[in-house]
Amino acid sequence: MSKSLAPYLNIRVAIILTAINCVLGLGEVFAQNSDSSRVVARYGNKGFELRTIDNNFLLQIQGRLQFRFATPADTDPITYDDFVGERKPVFKINRARIKIGGHAFKPWLGYYWEYELSQSNLLDFRVMIEKWEWLNFKLGQWKVEFTRERFISSGEQQLIERSLINRAFTVDRQQGVEVYGHLKGEGIADFNYWAAALTGTGRGNTKNDDGNLMYFGRLQWNFLGREVEFEGSDLEITPKPAAILAVAAVTNRSPYTRFSQAGGGTLEGFEEGAPGQYRVNQLNIETAFKYRGLSWQSELHWKQVIDKLNSDQTTLLHGFYVQAGYMVHQSVHWWPKPLEFAVRHATYRPKVNVDDDAQTETSFDMNWFFKGHKNKLTAEASYFNFLNDDLDFTKGWRYRVQWDISF
Repeated sequence: MSKSLAPYLNIRVAIILTAINCVLGLGEVFAQNSDSSRVVARYGNKGFELRTIDNNFLLQIQGRLQFRFATPADTDPITYDDFVGERKPVFKINRARIKIGGHAFKPWLGYYWEYELSQSNLLDFRVMIEKWEWLNFKLGQWKVEFTRERFISSGEQQLIERSLINRAFTVDRQQGVEVYGHLKGEGIADFNYWAAALTGTGRGNTKNDDGNLMYFGRLQWNFLGREVEFEGSDLEITPKPAAILAVAAVTNRSPYTRFSQAGGGTLEGFEEGAPGQYRVNQLNIETAFKYRGLSWQSELHWKQVIDKLNSDQTTLLHGFYVQAGYMVHQSVHWWPKPLEFAVRHATYRPKVNVDDDAQTETSFDMNWFFKGHKNKLTAEASYFNFLNDDLDFTKGWRYRVQWDISF
């Protein structure tokens, strides 16, 4: 059998087994009438559900497809050729995923896994112990809650894709253990916290390169007494203002200066690392707000990369973005109710000690929500303006249209 075909056959086998489980679960609906473990099937917010009458077991299955057209290219520009090279408009299936989650044995023992079919990547697999609101535990692989922009699902984002700074500052998916909770106090005494110890070598990597772990912490202050969920847009038309101020930090030593869905990687200007070569320290200050159709979020990043194999040579990187969206029908009576307008501005400085070294992105988006984030159409125009040692002075527009549907 061809090795190139093996991943696709494995995917098909997994889908077939899942379908068999669904059929067997549906059979239980008819086979059992009074037992508390009888299974009931329905369609909910997270796809098709199989749940026992006693609620000790829940299985949720959801598929998702994301179709995208982009011109002159899709990805954010990185090199000079990305600006002045050949135009490469593209239509593609940007994401194709299957998600399975729920709980087992007890409602507070949750599980979740997510698979990217188009790239044959196992993205998430985790188990959560959530018996108490103030003290929860998680182990497995997941997107670390370091930045709001990255942690929000790509299917629930406000703009077509994450900002220019995401590539440099995301911690992305890691494997490890985490403790987290919601400390619900009176009035402004309302906090969320997260603390994790992680392998620090990225998605899909089952070993460490040295004796160091990645350590992560986040403290979120819900200073109006209400949380702002990790979801773009204010589709619920929040009746009372909700806002957060969060501080997150992470430290890691590994061969990598950046992470992505593909795992560990290298930022421009750095050589491919040896085990334990780079000590990376990061800080993020974050805000978010929602009220009556208006939504806001921002991040301010600081990143320090120390080359431990080259006399502790240190590089500082800064970046920020601000983003806002509005369901305009809240103020303009003739504006279509499903149509949202959103805008974002991001700036990235890969070399803080160089004055004329900055990259900016400004994006304008329109969302038409057929069924909330489960079925939406987005159109976007982005303007890039780069000035640095490598790219000289470059600028230009990019246009994208995307249809995202979950079922």
